[in-house]
Amino acid sequence: MRIGRALENDLVVSDLQVSRNHAEFHTTPDGRMEIRDLGSHNGTYVNGLPIAKGGTQLLGPTDIVGVGHSTFRIVGDRLEEFVDTGEVSFSARHLTVTVDGGKQILKDVSFGVPEKSLVAVIGPSGSGKSTLLKALTGYRPANQGEVLYDNRNLYKQFAELRQRIGLVPQDDILHKELTVKKALKYAAKLRFPADTTAAERDARIDEVLRELKLDIHKDKKVTSLSGGQRKRVSVALELLTKPSLIFLDEPTSGLDPGMDRDVMQLLRGLADDGRTVLVVTHSVAELAICDKLLVMAPGGAVAYFGPPEEALNFFGYDTWADVFSAFENYRDYDWAGRWKGSQHYQMYAADIDAVAPQSVQVPAMQAMKPPKPQGWMSQFVTLVRRYVSVIVSDKGFLALMVILPAVLGAVSLLIDADKGLLPTPPNPETGRIIPNGTATTVLLILAVGACFAGAANSVRELIKERVIYERERATGLSRSAYLMSKVFVLGMITVLQGLLVGVIGFSSREIPEEGLVFGGFTLLELSVPIMALGFTSMMFGLIISSLVKTAEKTMPLLVMFAIIQVVFTGCLFTLHGSIGVNQFSFLMPSRWAVAASGATLDFNKISPPETAGDNDPLWEHTVGAWAMDMGAIILLGVLCGFFVARFLRRHEPEVMRK
Repeated sequence: MRIGRALENDLVVSDLQVSRNHAEFHTTPDGRMEIRDLGSHNGTYVNGLPIAKGGTQLLGPTDIVGVGHSTFRIVGDRLEEFVDTGEVSFSARHLTVTVDGGKQILKDVSFGVPEKSLVAVIGPSGSGKSTLLKALTGYRPANQGEVLYDNRNLYKQFAELRQRIGLVPQDDILHKELTVKKALKYAAKLRFPADTTAAERDARIDEVLRELKLDIHKDKKVTSLSGGQRKRVSVALELLTKPSLIFLDEPTSGLDPGMDRDVMQLLRGLADDGRTVLVVTHSVAELAICDKLLVMAPGGAVAYFGPPEEALNFFGYDTWADVFSAFENYRDYDWAGRWKGSQHYQMYAADIDAVAPQSVQVPAMQAMKPPKPQGWMSQFVTLVRRYVSVIVSDKGFLALMVILPAVLGAVSLLIDADKGLLPTPPNPETGRIIPNGTATTVLLILAVGACFAGAANSVRELIKERVIYERERATGLSRSAYLMSKVFVLGMITVLQGLLVGVIGFSSREIPEEGLVFGGFTLLELSVPIMALGFTSMMFGLIISSLVKTAEKTMPLLVMFAIIQVVFTGCLFTLHGSIGVNQFSFLMPSRWAVAASGATLDFNKISPPETAGDNDPLWEHTVGAWAMDMGAIILLGVLCGFFVARFLRRHEPEVMRK
């Protein structure tokens, strides 16, 4: 029996998460059953763990096969199917999170959520709300306890169940420069299987836009929408894959009371339509429309769980402001003990808390790596197209891309505009060579310009998309495809900028007629190191962007990077022969770029050392020296790419990093 989305299958599953021909059930000669994956894009799962693409696995009487939103089980000679339409239960049992030093920031949290429910989580700052959200979604699994999705362990079956969970972070997870429809198109292209047609994706997008009443805004840019409408678009993105469970982190933050109510009513509607919705919020104005309320106390313990209309009476206060003040004034009070000793606890949480966590053997963590719905090249092309669309829609950035290198290149023309970049003949009386200071000064300015332009292009790129990357990575985005899309687009821009800087800086001056490598194309040979320097500086900018926690910290680091490059070009003072300093300069791309152009111009004659014969080997007027200098620049760029990829791992769900 073959299962898939196409009509010719024996069992047709109308789910865009399922491939056209997804899997097959077979009977073995000894009468046993096996499942064979047919190269599906989102994977075939047995007991929550993916089987190899195109592989087979024998099935026992208790094994559960997962295909998209459907699960199957062999019962005798029959195949039973369960379709997850969203009406599933969800519970957390004894969740405890411990950080370095043994401090517990989440303490023994247990609660159960019935199907089709809207649950609000509130609490003062430091009560562990964000930690709880990460534990419930698998982004940062709890050290102890378990999360059960319809009685299935989320941590142990994350690879399959991740497709059924939607997460809307506090920050928008869309590129604001794109229109609503275009942003959702790119998201759908990345999340749906590669064999999904454009018509199928468009139909699903239109369906979600109508459901959230966003169809009248689909051609507007995300940045032009109100705060509440932008939050609806973020919810729409998550609804594309029909998740059964939706988490939202502070969706009403920064919204006025009217928009606050609109967003909460939207969530109420999502729950009524058959989904389970859990929202972390600071707003207490609309708690009455929720089914359950979870109140977290300082220190990460549960202070209350139950109907919202009974919460204030439970605490004995008239307003939530009084409750939060009590939390602050009595931080050492045992709020969790008071809750567990109450009648409300017996009514709403005792059954969940009494069940001990299941002692199931944890499978090998590498088996939890989820399959990617799209192939690497398909993801790369989609990411490149999206990134280009974002850049093209930002007219200010486009103008800056052209103006910045043009200005930096033009500045070099102010330096002795009538002087060339050739070695000066020796003094006929003394025989001493007069240094050509213009050449080193011009090259210094062009190198600094390329460094600054390259790093400035990329220094904000990863930090400004961090929330988007974290969410897309959890849905199957390839880290290397994401990084390479940045490197490809920014690399093309930076290389063209370097060419512009070089042409402006070198073309108006007298330069050697014959180069070392490019023959008569000396202008190109001088510009290539500047282009490579811009590219490698762009890679250094990506390292900065992957390390910082806020975009504001990028500018001081950018300036520091540019200044360090100025110092270690070798144009300000002699580096060769300076023990320690010279070796450290080998880590600087500007050192190698200036050396490559200097080799073409023969810097050892243009700026001869004070001690005869003590020439800088990196400036030797030979093909070998030029090739070594260029190879070093490229190697530094490759090393930067390796480190960026490693640093990006820190911004992925922890369950995927094990």
